[in-house]
Amino acid sequence: MTESVSNENLETKIIEIAKQQFIENGFAETSMSDIAAKVGINRPGLHYYFRTKERMFQAVFGEIVLFLLPKIQDIVLQKDKPVTERVGGVIDAYFEVFSENPRLPLFVMRESNRDVNHLINTLADLRLERNFLEIARSLQDEMDSGRLKPVPLRFVFFTFYSLLIMPFVMKDLCASLFLEKGESFEEMFARWKPYIVMQMDNLLRVD
Repeated sequence: MTESVSNENLETKIIEIAKQQFIENGFAETSMSDIAAKVGINRPGLHYYFRTKERMFQAVFGEIVLFLLPKIQDIVLQKDKPVTERVGGVIDAYFEVFSENPRLPLFVMRESNRDVNHLINTLADLRLERNFLEIARSLQDEMDSGRLKPVPLRFVFFTFYSLLIMPFVMKDLCASLFLEKGESFEEMFARWKPYIVMQMDNLLRVD
């Protein structure tokens, strides 16, 4: 029993350190040897848990996405709630994840530029297409029924994510130029949130 708990704790530690390494350095620049050294085990010991770097990347990326995506889906599919409330809930869900992993948005952008097919294939391996399709189908149904303004879904995506992730991508610059005296990044983002909600409401609300 003790050995089982110990193994579970070690696997959790491996995933956490791998996440830090992938986010900080990217997939290509992270090696199994680097992760093993950070964990404090040898490479064969690491292979006991994850035989390849690809499997480890799926575990790390899957842990993040599988935590976040069902929450997003549940919020978006609450059609009885107004756009402003749903957008606010989605922002809060992302902020929780980004607060723990502030460089995650930059990592996703870098990996998309490096090898977008690798990210897409990882999502496919995690069998997440159904979640994305359900979210897209629900929004399209609301547009077709007149509950939401008919806007191409790609433009909804571009608008929301550019508003959401830019402060995180530019976090160091924000700290240097855009924070008021005594203001934390979290306080600044809390003040920015209503503007994201307003822009999405203007984009989607039927007048």
